[in-house]
Amino acid sequence: MATQAELTVDGGAERQSVLGTLGGWLGSRDLRAFLIALGLALVAFAGLLLLLGKDPIAIYVAIYNGTLGDSYGWGEIVVKIIPFILCALATAIPAKVGLVNVGGEGQIYMGAWLATWVALNFGDIPGPLLIPLLIVAGCLGGALWGGLVGWMRARFSLNETIASLLLNYVAALIIDYFVHGPWKDTSGANWPYTAEFSENARLATFGSTRISIGIFLALAAVGLYYWLMNYTRWGYNLRVVGGNPEAARRSGLLPNRYIVIAMMLGGAMAGLYGMIEITAIQGRLRGGIGGGYGYIGFLVAWLAGQGPIGIIVMAALLAILSVGGDAIQLAGLPSSTTNILMALILFFVLGNQRKGLEVKG
Repeated sequence: MATQAELTVDGGAERQSVLGTLGGWLGSRDLRAFLIALGLALVAFAGLLLLLGKDPIAIYVAIYNGTLGDSYGWGEIVVKIIPFILCALATAIPAKVGLVNVGGEGQIYMGAWLATWVALNFGDIPGPLLIPLLIVAGCLGGALWGGLVGWMRARFSLNETIASLLLNYVAALIIDYFVHGPWKDTSGANWPYTAEFSENARLATFGSTRISIGIFLALAAVGLYYWLMNYTRWGYNLRVVGGNPEAARRSGLLPNRYIVIAMMLGGAMAGLYGMIEITAIQGRLRGGIGGGYGYIGFLVAWLAGQGPIGIIVMAALLAILSVGGDAIQLAGLPSSTTNILMALILFFVLGNQRKGLEVKG
């Protein structure tokens, strides 16, 4: 029988420096395999473009010019990176305990919902005090929504994938109710959104761009994730529960507790972005703020293998593709065409990973 001593961290091999992690990733077979998979996806996408009568080279040049080749494009890439990172963490943290969280959208909504309540009722509080309160509210709203999924999994063995997915629609309906009802701005043009937040409740942005200090919050969240998983006993025990729940239970750990906490922590990451979206981008709450970010974050997390460095890299890559959708639209294709390219990247990356596992086996 496993003992607690056998399942705890002594601080040795489990701990890696950030530079060591980055260096190992840059020189790893995983990176080379990903680059090969990315190349194959680009070739396959080029073939699709040719079938549609489009010049793939011209499309790729247009994507580059509209993203990395333009200062505005750079700014929009950073704006997209923020939700992609935070929603990837919303998937990655529960994944460590063996859970599949596809509820990032709903957790974004509920984080935004609770942050909106704070902004509307305490907008006169000075910014240095109000912004931290909004951050806590956003994280709490997402954590409670994610925790509900974890509790149903722990208490009733309800599949968390289905529960989190269905709760996305419930959360969207809750937002619609409030922006059409109690919180609707009656002094405006009768559109379904709340009154504008006070300046004290707005996150600072840089110059004329839409880049906000949310990028620092997202990077800090990655740092927190790295530290929790590599430098704390809780993070190690979380992985033990995910790897072998029965051994963890016999050693004295409580798997159900870790399930709920992991879902709450993941939900807090998505809820944090909900707060960033309404305070930095929108300036008010309205329907549809999720923007599909929860699902793209899910894609980022699995492409990155839940690794912190990989999450940042994949978030940047998919942000480039997302912003590049506008360039594709100008070329006569719908902007959603980029979703096909994202799907091809996922297909080849996961296929390559499966092949690697078969070779090892």
